[in-house]
Amino acid sequence: MIERSFPGLGGAKSTLERLPTIDRLDGMLGERRISVGDLIGVKVLHGFTNDAEFRKALDLMSRFPAIRIGGHDVAVAAARNYRSLRLRAIAVRKAIDTLIATRCIIDGLTLLYSTRDFDPFVQHLGLASAIA
Repeated sequence: MIERSFPGLGGAKSTLERLPTIDRLDGMLGERRISVGDLIGVKVLHGFTNDAEFRKALDLMSRFPAIRIGGHDVAVAAARNYRSLRLRAIAVRKAIDTLIATRCIIDGLTLLYSTRDFDPFVQHLGLASAIA
């Protein structure tokens, strides 16, 4: 765990695990428009066990515009994307990841992620990755 300062967020600090995505996010602050999907917020906030850190993370995330991930059209498109990957013998582990990837694909959004779960969406379905 490391303490990081977020200059683009008024110098707020947070204790975060050191991941390449954190460094990438630091570099994007102030340079690119950053939004937080509602379901992404759920995934991030689930990781906090300390109430003070949870509140700090919620405050930081609330400073970015929110994007609604779901809805009927996205759900149907996500199911199609899931089926497309399954036909390629690719197992998608989490439905929430399929929804997040699909929303990004539909809206042409770039996704910053830290697990390989999204790689098949990049490789086969046109998801734009902020990692590269």
